[in-house]
Amino acid sequence: MTNRLARFLPFLSWWPLNGSNVRTDLIAGITVALVLIPQSMAYAQLAGLPAYYGLYAAFLPGIIAAMWGSSAQLATGPVAVVSLLTASALAPLAATASEQFVALAILLALMVGVIQLSLGVFKLGVVVNFLSHPVIVGFTNAAAIIIGLSQLNKLFGVSMGRSEHFINDIWGVLQQIGETHMPTLFMGVSAFAIMWLLKKYAPKLPGVLIAVAVTTVVSYGIGFEHNGKGSIDQIADAGVRALADEFSRTEIRIEELNASIAAKSAELKHIEKEQGGTQHGAALRYETELLRLEVKDKENENRKAARSLRKFIFEQVPATQTQAAKLYLTGQVPPGETSDGYRWHIRRVSKGDLKLVGGGEVVGSIPSGLPDVSLPKMSWETIMALLSSALVISLVGFMEAISIAKAMAAKTRQRIDPNQELLGQGISNIVGSLSHAFPVSGSFSRSAVNLNAGAVSGLSNVFAGLIVLLTLLFLTPLLYHLPQAVLAAVIMMAVIGLVNFKAIAHAWHTHKHDGVAAMVTFVATLAFAPHLDNGIMVGAGLAIILYLYRTMKPRVAILGRHPDGHLRDVKVHNLPVSENIIAMRYDGSLYFANVPYFEDTVLEAVANNPQAKFLLIVADGINQLDASGDEVIHHVVERLRSGGIRVVFSGLKKQVLDVMRHSGLLKYIGEENLFMDEERALEEIYAEVLKVKPDAKRRLMKPSVGTNDGVRVWL
Repeated sequence: MTNRLARFLPFLSWWPLNGSNVRTDLIAGITVALVLIPQSMAYAQLAGLPAYYGLYAAFLPGIIAAMWGSSAQLATGPVAVVSLLTASALAPLAATASEQFVALAILLALMVGVIQLSLGVFKLGVVVNFLSHPVIVGFTNAAAIIIGLSQLNKLFGVSMGRSEHFINDIWGVLQQIGETHMPTLFMGVSAFAIMWLLKKYAPKLPGVLIAVAVTTVVSYGIGFEHNGKGSIDQIADAGVRALADEFSRTEIRIEELNASIAAKSAELKHIEKEQGGTQHGAALRYETELLRLEVKDKENENRKAARSLRKFIFEQVPATQTQAAKLYLTGQVPPGETSDGYRWHIRRVSKGDLKLVGGGEVVGSIPSGLPDVSLPKMSWETIMALLSSALVISLVGFMEAISIAKAMAAKTRQRIDPNQELLGQGISNIVGSLSHAFPVSGSFSRSAVNLNAGAVSGLSNVFAGLIVLLTLLFLTPLLYHLPQAVLAAVIMMAVIGLVNFKAIAHAWHTHKHDGVAAMVTFVATLAFAPHLDNGIMVGAGLAIILYLYRTMKPRVAILGRHPDGHLRDVKVHNLPVSENIIAMRYDGSLYFANVPYFEDTVLEAVANNPQAKFLLIVADGINQLDASGDEVIHHVVERLRSGGIRVVFSGLKKQVLDVMRHSGLLKYIGEENLFMDEERALEEIYAEVLKVKPDAKRRLMKPSVGTNDGVRVWL
């Protein structure tokens, strides 16, 4: 009963709790939390969300995954690759960090969780094998480079556009290098220096936490953040002012349209309830759909306008008694007027008002307390738009988690159950979506910290989650002045270890096809960025095609007897062949893609030895047989029999024989033509050959030293 219950509640295996183990897990949990808190905030921003959503994703998902997974040390939470995939999936659908973007990220987490849970329930963990190791290597290298480059603008304190071509966005950042905000760059470089020095000289210290703490204190001390307010009328440049005006008018129009949609939807519900389906109801539905399409178009317009507005840099001339404050584009302040010395960006436009940023970017206000528990907002249209991305994130996230878990299990000698791990990851994402988390997975860096800290069970991750809970409840005000550049440095430092070109080279040296798959995935991921799912789909598709291509022409060898007594390839070892028997080995499964090749090689071998009346197929290399393979064997046997050639098989495996038995092919071939191994088959065949040709040379029989005038003879 206990074992059966433990299958559904794996965390019961932690009991009975041991005082020594609990203390060890507590220390490991605290150690992991010191890395988890700053990393989770950084990865939330990488995913396009406000930083504090990282804390939501670090709280419950990590606890749930530890309780329902099979690994004792795997640390689940926000990770770089999954965060980047989340951002790339949602960027075309909503403005980064907007309410709609956040809602989509939460829904995406639910979809990822449902997919992973379904795969786990039906024990389909093997589906992850469609993403081969070379494909993951190529994708991971490209994703690491994209992640690092995506943080450049935060490191230099300049804006970065979001377009359909990531390379263009990076080029736009590089063109603004001359406008670098030096205090921002100083914060980022300082964080890099602290983390690198501590990693090299004091690796046991939490370098990430120390870098965050030091730079946050400095940020507060020097007044790193500087915000302001203004109005559209204060913008001096007519073109920029017109763009801001248009943005504000479109925003008001969107609100009006949404109000109209709400009113028509309410009216439609009333009509359907009172009258059922009517012509007026159909008209209302049509009008509502038109309004929704208009809202979508207007939101797309404002998303593009907002990106354009964020690129402009202003100098502000403060207000005087005679005139209001003015915002001039950099370098356009009129002679005789003096700016306030800050460089201002427009962070947000709302109903004619501007929210301005004149200093370095900081995390800002973080709501204290826990998020409300609620189901994500969803619609069929949104689910379909996110489905392909959810599937890719599910597979990539699980593959990352299971590979980390297996690597640690090799050291701890624990047993990892992939399907149980899928259940744990799936439930953690589902529960996370209910508490406003975005998709999560297993983290290599935090899992390594957990293992090195001596974690004995998943209880260490429970303790880490509880420390995140304390942070959410009591410590969020301390994070207000954390510079965004520091979070960018944390991300860049974390992904440096993901860049591993040696792995691509190793795949190339192992097999050229694997190397091609890795390199194509790498290039495609970079080329399709920010749509990373397209890159990994291209790689996975190519890997499958190359596999099919390899198996279309498996190795086929005509066999001869080698002096060492074994049957070997006559071409490789330059061996004589028998004029009476064709012995042929086929190394590969027989399925729809390679049956034509099998048939061609058999007929070619027969054509090259027209005197032979026996064909021996050494079939111990045939592992699988499908309907196409079954049909072609039947056809070959039938054709050769009509030509007076007996076909004999040796070494057929059980799974192949089962297929033949069910299809009736076994009966057609005849039990007398099936042998356990090639030697028994050759003995039977030569017995028949010698009846017809007593003087036939027995080239394929095993050699033995006889006493016939001291000459080696063939038995």
